[in-house]
Parts: sequence; structure tokens; C-alpha cells
Amino acid sequence: MTLTTMVSTTKIKSIDFFRKTPRDLTEASLSGAGISILAAISMIFLFGMELHSYLTISTSTAIIIDKSSIEDTVRVDFNISFPLLSCEFASVDVSDVLGTNRLNITKTIRKYSINKQYQSNGHEFHSVPVAHVKHDEKVDETYGEGSITLNSRNFDKVTHEHALVVVNFYAPWCHWSNLLSPAWEKTAKVMRQRYNPKYDGRIIVASVDCTQEQALCGKHHIQGYPSIRIFRKGSDIKDKTGIHIHETYYGDRDTDSLVSKFDNMVSSIGKESQKYIDGKPVNYTTVAPSPHQEGCRIEGFVWVKKVPGNLIISASSGSHSFDASQMNMSHVVSTLSFGSTITPMMMSDMKRLGPYLGAGHNRLNGQAYMTSPEDRANVTIEHYLQVVKTEVLGLSHQLIENYEYTAHTSLVHAHSIPVAKFHLEFSPMQVLITENAKPFSHFITNLCAIIGGVFTVAGILDSILYNTYKLAKKVELGKNY
Repeated sequence: MTLTTMVSTTKIKSIDFFRKTPRDLTEASLSGAGISILAAISMIFLFGMELHSYLTISTSTAIIIDKSSIEDTVRVDFNISFPLLSCEFASVDVSDVLGTNRLNITKTIRKYSINKQYQSNGHEFHSVPVAHVKHDEKVDETYGEGSITLNSRNFDKVTHEHALVVVNFYAPWCHWSNLLSPAWEKTAKVMRQRYNPKYDGRIIVASVDCTQEQALCGKHHIQGYPSIRIFRKGSDIKDKTGIHIHETYYGDRDTDSLVSKFDNMVSSIGKESQKYIDGKPVNYTTVAPSPHQEGCRIEGFVWVKKVPGNLIISASSGSHSFDASQMNMSHVVSTLSFGSTITPMMMSDMKRLGPYLGAGHNRLNGQAYMTSPEDRANVTIEHYLQVVKTEVLGLSHQLIENYEYTAHTSLVHAHSIPVAKFHLEFSPMQVLITENAKPFSHFITNLCAIIGGVFTVAGILDSILYNTYKLAKKVELGKNY
């Protein structure tokens, strides 16, 4: 049994790749020591580099066809300030080449009145939905002029003296103003007969020609004609932000509707409150607060299809006219981005991808586009955006979508009402960015190659130096092979 074991052990030892040389038969040299130190340093350095390479995430970029369905939509988030466009008429519209045409989107849009310094009072402006506005079918010219004509000289005096002053800001060239005019004058005479200014005076029905009183109309932020404003006594007093407070009438414009509404407003004042303000405006379905300031900040989002289309912001109304020469669509883009919002947690995972993603997803952010008097009137500001989809597949295998775009802007002299238009063009190609981690097996393989390679090269160098030294010694002693 013992003999068999010894034979087996001897056979196993015969296949030893690493046969040992007795220490007494080896010789140490100074050159060998130096090469050994250099080899150790090289191994440590190369090990550090390989470890860094293993821990570094590599990234690959590819251009592929965008396989999105034609029914897929993209979310467009924006925050744009228009210092000279009233929230009362500001409208957000979306259209595309497939026939989509959504007008005056309100569900996902918020509007805030701002001044020329882009400051807001913090209150959201709620637009009143205006359906078809009714006018008198027959024009009765027998009533003549019944309203009081106001101008910059007597406007403040009249609004100070009477509890309720209803003013029609109109333009003689306006179609809707001309439709309203007969009913307005007739209503004014009826109100004068029922509430004689000499004895009662709770309500005054007046008119302002905005072609003659441009400064007065501008002071009250009149941009569409006709605009019916309601001034209660005390509206000349500004709120803490320095803004005049008054209301706007959005109801039907026939004589019966106007008389009925004005009667209701007068009855809410009460005869004991003649020529005195009651302090609280009455809420009616056809009466709403007017914009406190002349500008508007529009923020929110819309959904668009991934086909060529337009996002248009303009002044729009189905019952008002606009003087294109007075419209100014200057604006400042605070934010404009496509796709879902990337959360801070997602961004922390994507920091290493910053050089690949770039800043193209918010290229217009912080940009101002202003028109000056030198540009003349009817200036439409058009932005041409080419949008490219970027998909990021991270190590967690979570697919992140991002959209980048290029932007070019031009000023166009429009033949109608000027607008701010964003032309959207989606690319049929997309960018795919993939994160790749180096397998651990590659790290071990490279590590072994470093150790074995350095050890082998060091051995060759040591052998060359040692043999060269020995040869030099033999030559010095005069010995030959």
C-alpha cells in the first residue's frame, strides 16, 4: 500500500510545470535586483490603470431609425413671457400636417398677468369661455347716441363721481364694434331713463374711441375691440402692486341682455349706496376681473404628434377685432423642452453622459426675442426647431428618452395679426447611447497578462544583462569559448 502511494505521488510530481531549483544553486545579482524592483513598480502601475479601466463605464453611440408609431405624441413644456400681450386674448394653438388643429388650449395652460419688467402679482388669470355672442338682429337708428363720450380729460372725473361706470372701448373700423354700437346706444338711453344721473346716478354708460384716445386705451390694457370694462367707484385706487382694478363683461351684446345685466349690477349696489362703492365686486357668469397688467406669462404643456407642425401663441377671439399695427409679440423664453421631465435621480445616474447629451434639450432657455419700432408693424416672430430623439440605455437597463433640438429664428412681416410661431420638425433618425461595463472576467484576464508579461520581460532583460556581464568578464580575463 505504501509502495503504491509512493508510485502515484511520483507520477503526479512528474507533471509539475514549476520545478524548483534549490536555493543553493541560484545566484543573486545586483542587476537582477534592480530589474525586479522595476518589474514590481511596473506591475503596480499597470494594475492601477487596469483597475481604473475596469471601473470606468464605456459609452457607445449609434444613429438608428426612429421606430416610433405615427400615433405617438411628445410632450412640449414651455414657460414664455409676453410683456405686451394681454392674458385676456392670449391663445395657444397646435396644428400639424395630418390635419390636427386645436385652438385656444386651456386645460394644461396657465396664464399670469405681468408688467413690462416681467413681474407678476402671483394670481393666475382665468379666461372666461365665450361662446357665440348674440347681437341685435334689427338695427334701430331712432335712439341715436345715448352713451357719454369719455376721453383722457374727463375719464377719471366720471369714474370718481359714479358708483358704476360701464365703458365700451371701441374702434370705428372694427366689425364687432359696429355690430355692438346700436344696442349700446339704446341700452345707454334706457339706463339714463331708469337711473337719471341728476337724481340717481348709480350707473353711467359711456364710450371711448380708441383710435382717438390711444393713450387712455393703452392705460387700461385694451387690445381687442370692443372691450366692455366695468369701473366701480374706487377702481381708480391701485392695489399694492400699483395696478388698477376693474372688470370685463363677456356676455351677449344685444339690447335685452345688456339692459338685464346692467339692472342686476345696479340692484346689487342698492339705492342707499348711490355714488358710493360697496367694496366688493359682484360675481356674474358674464363678468370677470380684467387683466391687472398688460403682459402675460404663459406656462404649461401641450401634446404634439411626431410630424411637422406648429405651436402658435397669438391674440385670438371670436367676438373681438385687433389692430395688427398695435400688436407686439416680443417674448422671453424661460423654458422650452420636449419629452418627459428628467428627474434629479435620473440626472444623477446620467452625469457621466453629459458630454454625449449636451445642452440641446433646452437651447432656447433664457433667450429674449424683441421687436423694435425700426421693425415696423405686423411682425411675426418665427422659430424653426429641428428635434432629434435621444435614447439612453443605462447599466440599470432603464431606457431614458430625451429630445434635443436646434433653433433658428427670423422676423416676418405678417399680412394679418402677428403671432409667435414655433415650427416643429421631428427627425426620422434617433441617437442611441448605451452604457457598457467591462466584464470581471476581462479584468482577471488582463491582470494575469500584466503579471505574466512583466515577469517574462523582466526575466529576459535580466538574462541578457547577466550573460552580457559574464561575457565581458571572460573577455577581460582573456578566456575564449
